[in-house]
Amino acid sequence: MPGGAIVCSGHRFLCLLPHSTRPQLSNLTRSQPVPVQLRSISSGVGNGKRFSSKLSLVPKAAESSTTTTPSLVSDDGFSVTKVSFGVVGLGVGISLLSYGFGAYFNVLPGSEWSAIMLTYGFPLAIIGMALKYAELKPVPCVTYSDAQSLREKCATPILKQVKSDVIRYRYGDEQHLDEALKRIFQYGQGGGIPRRSAPILQMIREEVTQDRKYCLVLVFEAKALQLSDFEQRQAKFASFFGPGITAEVGKGEKDLYEVRLISNTDPNASSS
Repeated sequence: MPGGAIVCSGHRFLCLLPHSTRPQLSNLTRSQPVPVQLRSISSGVGNGKRFSSKLSLVPKAAESSTTTTPSLVSDDGFSVTKVSFGVVGLGVGISLLSYGFGAYFNVLPGSEWSAIMLTYGFPLAIIGMALKYAELKPVPCVTYSDAQSLREKCATPILKQVKSDVIRYRYGDEQHLDEALKRIFQYGQGGGIPRRSAPILQMIREEVTQDRKYCLVLVFEAKALQLSDFEQRQAKFASFFGPGITAEVGKGEKDLYEVRLISNTDPNASSS
């Protein structure tokens, strides 16, 4: 039988290659897998059919280049700023009061310490309740991996301070960035907005722009405002949180609005 022919009998396939072809195919197989495609051709002869097959080598398609998508970075490290002093003070105070009363009435041991526990437990409970009442919880922060690597060398000191202030517990403030929003939106002044319509910071996001610049995104909820209210104060955002940044505003989902504070620091220039 001539080299390279294929004999098909029933469902069995016998492939014979010429001796000159085998070394070349084995060399290809050693370097990388070569996909083989078996093509069947049928032709009718009377009432029966005759099948013949052809073996061909199909070149491997070039692998498409995949772009790396930045992943989210979780901030699980412990920090004192993440602790609610109101919860701590209230918990310690109530514990001392409870044990102090129990020891005073001889329900619990340590009656000789009951006076001290009652003396310190009462003011600690009062302070804890006051702190809890005036407590402002931190807002969620979403950080992408590429933004985290650019933060230290590209984020301005003001942007770092803004991030640090809004992700920790605060006491006595009505809302996060209250002083900044008061100056930008001019509560109760001519051309300003009413205090009750003030935007409320819901979360922040650290990301990298298309031209590889660090960006801190402030996401506000403002049911009584429109996008035009933010657009006409875009320059004020840049002025208040500057220098060295560019401010952009945009509309998010439902009643959410985004203020993008983009650092003008060139990462390539700062690394050299």
